[in-house]
Amino acid sequence: MKRYCQTLSLVPDDELIRKYIEVHSQVWPEVMAGQREVGILDMQIFRYGNQVFMICDTVDDFDWDRDMARLAQLPRQAEWEAYVAQYQGCDPAAPSADKWHLMEKIYQLV
Repeated sequence: MKRYCQTLSLVPDDELIRKYIEVHSQVWPEVMAGQREVGILDMQIFRYGNQVFMICDTVDDFDWDRDMARLAQLPRQAEWEAYVAQYQGCDPAAPSADKWHLMEKIYQLV
């Protein structure tokens, strides 16, 4: 299994943050199916203030650039990205790769 971690800033507005959280309690079935189709095993998003942090666990042969590009082409994914962009503190027209920033692992307890 591979693990990827990303961060993104939300619009610093309590009501928009509340709606962003609510939207993620009802992720569209086609979006979740697409994530699984490209090899995402588990995805979790955590929030602190207007900062969100995503943990994405994938199959071993997952290639971030290739498989995320494939995900972007699946049914309703672009629509989902446009829908949640209203809550994100970045250019709504930007692709997911320009909104979410991969993080570097700097420590692991082994």
